[in-house]
Amino acid sequence: MNSTSAAQSVFLGIRLNNGVNRQHMITFYLSCYATIMLATFVPQVQPFILEEVLQLEASRQGVVSGNLNFWGEIVIIASVGFWGGLSDRIGRRTVTTMGFLLAAAGILLYGLVRELNGLWLARGVYALGIAAVTTMLITLMADYADDASRGKATGFLGVMNGLGAMTAALFLLKLPAIFQARGLSINESAIATYGSMAGVTLLVGIAMYLGLKPGNNRDFSDRTPLLQQMREGLAEGRRPLVALAYVSSFVARGNLAVVGTFFTLWASLYGTRELGMSTADALSKGGAVLAISYAASLFSAPIFGIMTDRLDRTTALAVTLAIGAVGYGSTLFLSDPFGVPAIICLILIGMAEVGCIITSGVLIAEQAPEKLRGSVVGLFTLSGAVGILIASVVGGYLFDHWLKTGPFVFFGAISAMVCVWALMLRLSIRRQQADTA
Repeated sequence: MNSTSAAQSVFLGIRLNNGVNRQHMITFYLSCYATIMLATFVPQVQPFILEEVLQLEASRQGVVSGNLNFWGEIVIIASVGFWGGLSDRIGRRTVTTMGFLLAAAGILLYGLVRELNGLWLARGVYALGIAAVTTMLITLMADYADDASRGKATGFLGVMNGLGAMTAALFLLKLPAIFQARGLSINESAIATYGSMAGVTLLVGIAMYLGLKPGNNRDFSDRTPLLQQMREGLAEGRRPLVALAYVSSFVARGNLAVVGTFFTLWASLYGTRELGMSTADALSKGGAVLAISYAASLFSAPIFGIMTDRLDRTTALAVTLAIGAVGYGSTLFLSDPFGVPAIICLILIGMAEVGCIITSGVLIAEQAPEKLRGSVVGLFTLSGAVGILIASVVGGYLFDHWLKTGPFVFFGAISAMVCVWALMLRLSIRRQQADTA
């Protein structure tokens, strides 16, 4: 036991599995940073393509944005199993590198698009690459960090995610305006914006191949078939707290999709229609506002982590859902995405996003039986994917046909309902505990 422990390396207080060193961990966290940066950049700069390059009428942009999100998520759901199996055969490093190269190709295609059909192709190629990368993030975490340090390792992952999102909001959303200010035309600015990001993504892919650990740490030859996983996960969903965790994953991932897809679209349309700004300038201003929301996520994450450890898991989840219900629901009364009331709502939304992810993740980890953990976590993840699909389609319709804040109000109502359910479950559990005492 002591000899095994002595062979382990330590990185930022995280005990590493045998054969893993600090270079591997630094590269892993670079992939975490780059993945969320790209996942923020692509949907949030998309209004520039829709408005300026494709000149799509405003009444269609919500549905088109939602449908692009929907299509991308379908590609991700359909391909994650393939990427996981392929990584068992050719290695995590190779699949992670392939993922970033595919994402780079998809991003480059975005800049070359001149008709709507091309946008579907670009989003599909990009989504295929992101599916590979996100699948490997989960696997690499299990490969690299010792079980006893997994929580701390996940906390640093959250920090890198927050920094990546803030980079996109504070800098990358300004790229179209920067290139236009240098005299480039709209089409040239699109090529420069997406081409430069494709180049950065290509460099990240090369860094993955040079810096990640070659080979595999684990043997997944006994991988449970997908259909069996779904049956086992659904069976566990009969337990109320597991079902609550599944629905909370739906809310958490749906929340991310709503903000990522529809806020910059709202900011773009408001800035151009009401303030007379260019789309590039409106995106830049929207990015500055979004950065405040991401900062709220970044700084509140440790608070929610501590709260989740000190409170009952269901209570902690209810608190985050209540914050989300207020933050999202209050957007019903907003008309200006740049005003102080909108910033206050986005601060609450940023807190709710990270809080719901943390508390729902801890709840499912607590409730999943060890023998069925893969199946339960798999369905938990699938529920989150369904949340993104629903947020994309329903949110797009509400954005075009009701209110620009319609997608936010919709998820505020869902958060409120799930919050009430969590509180009712908590009271029921307490009554059962009192009866058996």
